Amino acid sequence: MNPSKTEKIDIIARMKKLKSSLLIFGILSIHLSVVAAGNIKIAVDAEFGIPLSTSAQAVRNGAQVAVNEINAAGGLLGRKLEIIERDNRAVPARSLNNLRELAADPDVVAVLCARYSPVVVELLPEIHRLKMVVLDPWAAANAITDNDYSPNFVFRLSLRDSWALPVMMRHALKSGARKVGLMLPNTEWGRSSLKSAEITATKDTHQEIVDIQWYNWGDPSMIERYQAMRKAGAESVIFVANDREAVILVKEMAKLPKEQRLPLVAHWGLTGGQFFEQTGAALSAVDLSVVQTYTFIGKTDPVAKRVLMGLKSVTGNDDPRKVVSQVGVAHAYDLVQLLARAIKQAKSTDRLLVRSALEKLGPYQGLLGQIDKPFTSKRHDALTISDVYMARYADDGAIEPVGRTNR
Repeated sequence: MNPSKTEKIDIIARMKKLKSSLLIFGILSIHLSVVAAGNIKIAVDAEFGIPLSTSAQAVRNGAQVAVNEINAAGGLLGRKLEIIERDNRAVPARSLNNLRELAADPDVVAVLCARYSPVVVELLPEIHRLKMVVLDPWAAANAITDNDYSPNFVFRLSLRDSWALPVMMRHALKSGARKVGLMLPNTEWGRSSLKSAEITATKDTHQEIVDIQWYNWGDPSMIERYQAMRKAGAESVIFVANDREAVILVKEMAKLPKEQRLPLVAHWGLTGGQFFEQTGAALSAVDLSVVQTYTFIGKTDPVAKRVLMGLKSVTGNDDPRKVVSQVGVAHAYDLVQLLARAIKQAKSTDRLLVRSALEKLGPYQGLLGQIDKPFTSKRHDALTISDVYMARYADDGAIEPVGRTNR
């Protein structure tokens, strides 16, 4: 039975209404999917809650400067970037919980750690079980990237203990110390440093390690261990420490007669806190040098100028002599820029695709200079030993290079 003219008109009207509804529904669905995707999140899981620590804040600041630049240029894949924070207080169990929470958020593309190597080493199994991209701008233990996981989800633009200790020991040798003592934390960081120091002494500098003293984080005094090394014949002390223990030892050494104060050649953990402020006048009584990879002081290149301008908006400071924990700022900035290039290259925020893209990046000009191929499938450290040098604290607290002692 054929429909009447009136019925045909009614059918056509209904079809038009349905088509209009479907179009509106389609537009709404697209809009909702964009809203649901939200910002691309980069997490900083670090030691924010440790009193007087500045390392986590430095990493966050460097990352934020990079994110601000990328967002000002239009973001990535039609989305803005966002930095989110988690405080692990340098406790592996807290970091583990943070990592699991972050991995459950599909908008989190990667996690930046900070300076505590033992935390990152403890997390390696879970990092790879969750397949979370972790970017390391500070922690130096060799095992962080030499982790035997395949594929490897950890990428570092920072120092390695296998670079730090040779540079530190060559510096001591250049100052005339053929006999050295090692003062090390009883952690993975200390064990990694010991291995590197022993290899350097045997195969490179031919120095004698006359004594090895281990300490625990939280120990109230360091002077007995120091005196044991001095009495064993050490002419210089290779000191692997964060700011708390370094402040204790420097203050205790400053009270000794001048002839008992050996040169301290320090790893860079002490620059991640208010070491200069806490040591006060005692620091001027001790010969202390510290390993570094970057300084804003004296830099005139366009990247450094741009980052200092960005720091002004984030921290209120653009004085290169007052950049706090400068290596954390610089490394985090470059790592986020590399991550952005990987996301763009992968055309996705899928962590597996981003991880793979990080291994295939082309040349990058950043704060640390020109890096022709930041990472490969077999090398997840973007820097080399040629980026490492020794520095000293100036009278105003700025950390100034004293020349490169590495080859």
